[in-house]
Amino acid sequence: MHNFDFVKPATVADAARALSADGAQALSGGQTLLPTMKARLAQPSVIVSLTGISEIKGVCAVDGGVSVGAATPHAVVAAEVGKYYPALAKLAGGIGDPAVRSRGTLGGSLANNDPAACYPSAVLASAAVVHTNKRKIAADDYFQGMFSTALEEGEIITSVTFAIPEKAAYVKFDQPASRFALTGVFVAKHKGGVRVAVTGASNNGVFRWTEAEAALSASFAASAVESLTVSAEDMISDLHGSAAYRANLVKVLTKRAVTAAH
Repeated sequence: MHNFDFVKPATVADAARALSADGAQALSGGQTLLPTMKARLAQPSVIVSLTGISEIKGVCAVDGGVSVGAATPHAVVAAEVGKYYPALAKLAGGIGDPAVRSRGTLGGSLANNDPAACYPSAVLASAAVVHTNKRKIAADDYFQGMFSTALEEGEIITSVTFAIPEKAAYVKFDQPASRFALTGVFVAKHKGGVRVAVTGASNNGVFRWTEAEAALSASFAASAVESLTVSAEDMISDLHGSAAYRANLVKVLTKRAVTAAH
């Protein structure tokens, strides 16, 4: 690993100033950045740690939902958010292994936007709002493709507000070695309709399966999606599963998620 300067600010404002330096990179949980640096695929000259900023940690109830600080580790989300949003707590508890859950954070996952990460599906299905040090970004506007988001250079995620649905569940088919989602589906039934978000399957990253949303909004039962098919055209194909395999998993896991939500 190359040499770099390390900065650990205590406030979001100080972090933003530190990130304005040339070659600066934010560090949240470090579950992606540090391995990438070790492989010399990234060589930032300044690491700005967000782990010392108390104002972006923790879980609390807000009007109609729950707010999770961006620097909150997965293990804390799993332990504390269950009384507000059980499906989100279960998702967090199934990320990686205990070591990953103790270090990885919500904000780090969303900023990286790995196409197989679990959290993006929860954010999209929950119609969540991503709060940064500059603005608020609706979930439908935030995700912009594989490893791509609406975040601007130096912008810091501070928290995410999740709308709590009437019923919800997340089901994923694990890649056994990494416990990333080979395919994962988060189904959420809101007053205004059902949202179905899929992760791990598409070359374009997390996406909403709108045909299933329409069918499930009319009848929230697993049988409602039985006649639907998912195109394999834009699906990921690798040694873990073909595009057709992942396309089939989307439908299978959606049905399981609806059953689990009940």
